[in-house]
Amino acid sequence: MINLETLNIIIFILKIVIFLLTFVFLSGIIYLLSKTEWLKRIFLIDFIEFLKFRSYEMPRASKKWKKIMGRLEPGTESEAKLAIIEADDLLNEILKRMEYEGETLGEKLKKVKKTILPNLDEVFQVHKIKSDIIYDPGFRLTLEQAKIFLGIYERALSNLEAI
Repeated sequence: MINLETLNIIIFILKIVIFLLTFVFLSGIIYLLSKTEWLKRIFLIDFIEFLKFRSYEMPRASKKWKKIMGRLEPGTESEAKLAIIEADDLLNEILKRMEYEGETLGEKLKKVKKTILPNLDEVFQVHKIKSDIIYDPGFRLTLEQAKIFLGIYERALSNLEAI
C-alpha cells in the first residue's frame, strides 16, 4: 500500500512532467505557426493593410512592374513580347490574390465589374493579344504597340491599387 507522502511525490513528479510536455508542445506549435504562411495570411496581412492603408502586395507588385517596364529598354521585339506576357501574368496573379475565381485570366476578368476595373474591355483586348503572342510565332509587335498595351495593364493594376 502506498502512503500519502509517496502519493504526493508521484503526483508532484507527474505535474512537472505534464508541465514540461505542455511547454514543449506549445513551443512546437508556436514554432511551426511562425514558419508557415497560414498565420501570416490570417492575421498579419490584414493588420498591415489596415495600418498602411494599402495592399500588402503593393511593394512586390511595383517591383515586378518596374522589371516588366525595364524589358522595353533594349527595344527588341522579343523583350517587348515578354513584357506583355509578364504583365498579363502579373495581372492574373493580382486577381488571384484578390480571390477572383477562374482557371485563366480571361475567366477571372469576366467576374470583375467595370466599377472596379474601368478599362476592362481594353484589358480583354490586350489579353487576347497576349494569347496571339504565345500561340502565333509569326505575330509582329512594335515597341510603340507594346508601350500602349503595357499602359493598359498599368492602368488596370493602378485601378486595382496593386502598383
